[in-house]
Amino acid sequence: MTDRRWAGAVIFSIAFLWACKAYGQDTPAVPNVTADKETYAANELYFGAVKAHMQDDDKESDSLMLEFVKLKPDVAAAYYELARYRIKQNNIAEAVTYIKKAIKLDDSNKWYKDQYANILAKDNKFEEAADIYKELANTEEYNEEYLQKAALLYQRSGKYKEALALLDKLLLKTGDDEDILIQKQQIYLKLNDLGSAAAIIEQLIAQSPKEAKYYILLAELYDNNNETAKAEALFKKAQKSFPDDPSLQVGLAEHYRKLNDTARYNEYTIKTILNKDLDAETQLGLLAPYLQNMQNDTTRRKTSLDLITQIVAQHTNDANVLAVYGDVLTFNDQRDKALIQYKKSIALDPSRFVVWQQLLYSYTARKDADSLIYYSDKALRLFPNQALVHYLNGIGKANAKNYTGAINAMNRAVDLQPDDNTQLLAEMYSSLGDAYNSAKKFDLSDKSFDKALSLDPNNASLLNNYSYYLSERGARLDDAEKMSKHSLELRPDEATFLDTYGWILYKEAKYDKAKEYIQKAVDANPADADGTLFEHLGDVYYKLDDKDKAVQYWQKAKDKGIDNPLIDKKILEKKLYE
Repeated sequence: MTDRRWAGAVIFSIAFLWACKAYGQDTPAVPNVTADKETYAANELYFGAVKAHMQDDDKESDSLMLEFVKLKPDVAAAYYELARYRIKQNNIAEAVTYIKKAIKLDDSNKWYKDQYANILAKDNKFEEAADIYKELANTEEYNEEYLQKAALLYQRSGKYKEALALLDKLLLKTGDDEDILIQKQQIYLKLNDLGSAAAIIEQLIAQSPKEAKYYILLAELYDNNNETAKAEALFKKAQKSFPDDPSLQVGLAEHYRKLNDTARYNEYTIKTILNKDLDAETQLGLLAPYLQNMQNDTTRRKTSLDLITQIVAQHTNDANVLAVYGDVLTFNDQRDKALIQYKKSIALDPSRFVVWQQLLYSYTARKDADSLIYYSDKALRLFPNQALVHYLNGIGKANAKNYTGAINAMNRAVDLQPDDNTQLLAEMYSSLGDAYNSAKKFDLSDKSFDKALSLDPNNASLLNNYSYYLSERGARLDDAEKMSKHSLELRPDEATFLDTYGWILYKEAKYDKAKEYIQKAVDANPADADGTLFEHLGDVYYKLDDKDKAVQYWQKAKDKGIDNPLIDKKILEKKLYE
């Protein structure tokens, strides 16, 4: 029968080996313990700590390891484990204490010193950490990793000469490694030794004469240090060898940007964007700056359209390219063509919600109600939990005067819309208020508008619409006047807002003041003034006992196509009907 005490010692050894294997390290020497009762208890604690660690229960592992070191305070590996857990907790001070104990007990263990250097680096003590890695590099046969770490840490601590010396040692082992040479070049730049930095890149060019990136790197070095002529000469040389290299074209564009040569900058930027060696995603990324501020820049809009048209010719079946094409067409007021591209994009990849969104927004005009309902219904089959799709479906139904359907869709949108986007939620409640008002459910309309205002109290359009609906019903005119006045404070020259305020004054029998504001509304844009404005002005003149003027403005309202079945009767009988 196996002696129980011996079995305990075996358990300790196996546990320790598992621990080392789990941490991916060479196995430190297993401590020599005697098979007594205290050792057995210690072994059990150690085994439990290892088991907890393997189950990712670091807290339990640490607790058991602390109990273990009380019984066995001379086991270096235990302090290593305690330090490891303190590192995870970002408790640097205790981690240092424990790893120093481990090293004191076993000064020959490279893993303990590696961990100590790692802790020091985390504590921004880069030079001390570098010193340890340098020591390890001097004692280890396969020391490339230690040389690399030491060099990097010396570099971070500003000890550039020490870093260069170690990198030179590393190069003797690895040969002319690109990454190491680039690291040396960066250090020379820190030392403001441009000659040595340039020499490193020239070495890379000599090693790899068919790599354009080194020519670009050297030219950029010259550009960044005001040696423009050298940069220009190098770019010209590179162009002969790499005429179609996109990275070289980017470098040339940046070169000419620094020279404030806008024409050449645009030339090489456009060459890069249209480079056939690039994939569609990269081309669109390069195009992105051209797409900014298109709305206010006619030239930029045209240039963007020319460029995206050529990209489309290269990638005719790329859903993302077609979607961007649709966006650019939209900005260029080519809505019908944009709709075609959005539909093509969706046909290729129906999962792209943002394209559906653009398509639906393109149909929000009243005349497009049927299209908005049709495409939003299709979108809802794909995105049933997207609040925006329900909302736009409700807009389509409201535009089609299906107010019950609109109310249902908008309520669903409100339920799904996250509270963090208060502006969109306020817009939804405002549109719901419109729909309830049209359905003559005035109490629910007012509640919806009140909710919208609580979310967005300075929304001028919301204030205007709510106050106008109240005035139409002759309800809460004091509140309506205050809201309308506030909307004018926010947007003083808005014709519709001026008309609303005037109409509220009319409802309050303040006819002279009402005429003043409604006339301002008409004068703000007489050629495009809405027929409602002229009808309101006619009604005011009627109240001021000027029937001829009233009929004159009612006739203008009719000519503008106002949708009021009483307008002909008002004109014919020269009488106000409300």
